[in-house]
Amino acid sequence: MLRLVFMGTPNFAVSAFDAIIEAGHQVIAVYTQPPRPAKRHQKEQPSPIQLRAEAKGLKIRTPVSLSGDREQEAFAALKADVALVVAYGLLLPGALLDGPRYGCINIHASLLPRWRGAAPIQRAIMAGDSESGVSIMQMDEGLDTGPIFLKQAITISEGENYGSLHDRLAALGARSAACVLADLETGKAVAVPQDSEGAIYAHKIDKAEAHIDWRRSSETVSRQVRALSPRPGAWCEVAGERLRILEGTPSNLRGEPGEVLDNKLTVACGQGALQITRAQRPGRDEMNAATLLRGFPIAAGTKVL
Repeated sequence: MLRLVFMGTPNFAVSAFDAIIEAGHQVIAVYTQPPRPAKRHQKEQPSPIQLRAEAKGLKIRTPVSLSGDREQEAFAALKADVALVVAYGLLLPGALLDGPRYGCINIHASLLPRWRGAAPIQRAIMAGDSESGVSIMQMDEGLDTGPIFLKQAITISEGENYGSLHDRLAALGARSAACVLADLETGKAVAVPQDSEGAIYAHKIDKAEAHIDWRRSSETVSRQVRALSPRPGAWCEVAGERLRILEGTPSNLRGEPGEVLDNKLTVACGQGALQITRAQRPGRDEMNAATLLRGFPIAAGTKVL
């Protein structure tokens, strides 16, 4: 059993949190981002990890920074064997990285060195990668540059979106991290330095990237839609409304980019077209295209921006 500090914030970290609890490790503290205002009501909402830790009666810390002496001394006083870091959201200074007996171990949602950085799942889908995976890494002061204990690959299914790949990688990361922590206990864990050749940085998704450019190919637009579904959602403007496009199928139909080609909401791209199959109007629930068109008719020939 390891004396473990867990550091994580979003839903992606929940599977790993559950896995270490199930494995019987002693979680001596949980670090997570402070509560943030929810978009709709602006009421402060604790992170998924804070809610999980509260249910377990664990000690929770929500610092806004780890750079000060006070926070670093408090972390050192925990005398942890290891810290498991999963999408925490704060930079860990060197004093924290070197504090635990076995250092800090990170679950990263890519096959490093490909897709270092903030948005590896979305970037893999956007790029048309055929596989993704997780890397269990010894953290250093670089950005996802530390040596690797374990890499596990999975195939990206045809038509898979961010939501489904996110959930599969979260579960895979939890299982993989549990194996590495077990190896740390028995002295079997070995971390292999990364080869920087082939390293690509997965930049955070910019808001502007969600706006669909219909001049691109149908395959490119389809990947954009899948990479941003269910959130934040790729979008276009139709009849003065912003329509979130959550699902679509490439088509061989042709027309002027942005032109609606039929009564099934097929929109022409620079090459081919995209048949929109699921979308969302402002303030409405998600719905399939047939339901959407009954309440919001979009005739063939309509220009989508």
